[in-house]
Amino acid sequence: MALQIQTQIQTLYSLGAAAVAALLLLSAGAARAEPGPFSALAGSWSGSGIIKKSNGTSERVRCRSAFEPAGTANLSLRLRLRCASDSYNFDLSASVAYQGGSISGSFQEATRSVVGGISGHSSGEGRQIQAVAQAPGVTSNITMTIRGNHQSVSIVTPGAEVPEVTVSLEKR
Repeated sequence: MALQIQTQIQTLYSLGAAAVAALLLLSAGAARAEPGPFSALAGSWSGSGIIKKSNGTSERVRCRSAFEPAGTANLSLRLRLRCASDSYNFDLSASVAYQGGSISGSFQEATRSVVGGISGHSSGEGRQIQAVAQAPGVTSNITMTIRGNHQSVSIVTPGAEVPEVTVSLEKR
């Protein structure tokens, strides 16, 4: 009788250990499947928009971009945004990191040799980003919104040659 009870206890203990192990494996799998803060941005995008110049004229602009989430749990993002119109172009690259809803990092605009910092907030797996890019003598307010495969970008830079850029991109 004592042997039978001991066998039942060992069986229950083994089942309990197996259940705990299964739960740990499932939760570890779920943690790996959890999207990172920039998952909505990942990939290549292209589209067009409008630049408004300081002299009051506007031009159509064509753009393409690439976003690469990186690092542990995709908490970092490398991006490149290239846009061109008939008389104006820019080539922006940046690297940002996410921590607790805030983003920070650096950027470089290659055609004008401007380098600076970025700070702001990201929410909804990167679906909504509000940021400020600052370099000596220039500050840009950046808003990015992603809905499915559609991305809207607004860059407002008071006092610049091109104080406003609005672009609509589609994921390729």
